[in-house]
This record gives sequence, structure tokens and C-alpha cells, in this order.
Amino acid sequence: MSRMTPPDFIEVYDHALPPEACRALIERFQASPEVQRGETGSGLDLSLKDSWDIPISRHPAWADACALLNDAVIAGFKQYLRRYAHLALAPLKLQMQQPDGRLALLDAERVASLGDEHLMGLIAKVFRPGAINLQRYLADQGGYPYWHCEQYPKLDQGEALHRAVLWTIYLNDDFAEGETEFLYQGRKITPRTGSLLIAPGGFTHTHRGNRPRGGDKYIATSWVLYQRAESLFAPG
Repeated sequence: MSRMTPPDFIEVYDHALPPEACRALIERFQASPEVQRGETGSGLDLSLKDSWDIPISRHPAWADACALLNDAVIAGFKQYLRRYAHLALAPLKLQMQQPDGRLALLDAERVASLGDEHLMGLIAKVFRPGAINLQRYLADQGGYPYWHCEQYPKLDQGEALHRAVLWTIYLNDDFAEGETEFLYQGRKITPRTGSLLIAPGGFTHTHRGNRPRGGDKYIATSWVLYQRAESLFAPG
């Protein structure tokens, strides 16, 4: 009797962003004066991460790009949450009003069957988008070789500890290698133009960005965060 392979919680959604939108973001990046050296949570260290970045959420002129990317991520995140409902259910007691007016606890089966409108309501209640970074890794030079995760203590009101999942949209694939590699899962995600990667932010999904060969690699990346406690547990 065969056993089902347990999930690794790493999901890839192809065609999350059209190729023409990816090209437009790359061209806009290349023309932008806002490009800067990429940093990690510990600051600038090229031995850990060698990239050129634009933190587009800081720049009002990029608001349209942020909206475009967040819309693409939400479409994938809805699928992710329907499969892994305990991302929302495990840390919180969530209830939904029934047709007779009574409140009932949400379970995974209910979450999976929610219509988009109700699921979006759940997402808005529990989660919020993170700041988006566009990144360029130069061919045969750039990369993020340091094994790292997305959750860590930081002197910014603990924002990094609120990261539920990471996401990456690959903007091009005209290079070799350059995978997102997950340590404990033994899995390498090959970039494909317009595909969306979603995975947990904790140490269980320690990962690195391998060096692209023969061409520059462009990505958009951020997180889906939990709402802060004062928002989740606000009266009324």
C-alpha cells in the first residue's frame, strides 16, 4: 500500500504575470535612476547577496507596478490558502456567520469551498501585503548564495517576524541555473517568465538564490504578512 507524499508547501503558479508585463517591468527597471545595491536584513554584504534592487514600494511613481504585482500574487495566494488553510486557521480562532445568524468555526474544508468574495474578506482580515523589491542579478556574478529564511528579529516593530509566506515572480528566464533552492526540501525552483513562487517564510524553508549563468536574472519579490495584533484584535 503506497503512502501519499507529504506536501512541501512550496507552490509555483505559472502564467501569474503575462510576458509583456514582465518585459515592461524589466525595461522600466533598466531605465530607472532608483537602482541601488541590494541589502539583506543585516545590511549591505555582497558576500551574502550580490544584486541591484529597487524597493518600489517606497516610490510613488511605482504604485501602478505594485498594484499589478499584488493582484497577481493575490490570485495565486487564494489558491495557496485554499490548499493550506491552516496558514490562517492554526494561529487564530476564525469564525464565520452562518445563514441562520450563528457563528461557526472555520475549518480547512470551509476555507477551501469559500467563494472568492468571502475568501478575499478572510485574506483582508488576517493578512497584508509586504513591501515589494525588484531585483537584478548580473550574469555569472550576482546571486544570493547565503542560506537564509524570511523571519528574523529586527528593530522595526518586528515586521520580519510577521512574514507568513514569501513570494517571487520571475520576470525572465533567458539564462541558465539561477534557481531558488530550498535546503531541507532538496528542491530547486527553475525560473520561468511570469511564474509565481509561494513558500513559507520560516526556517523550515531556508533557501538561497543561485547564480544565473549566461544572462541577467530579474525578479519581483516580497511577502504576505500577518496583520498586526492591534488590527486583528481591535474591538468592534
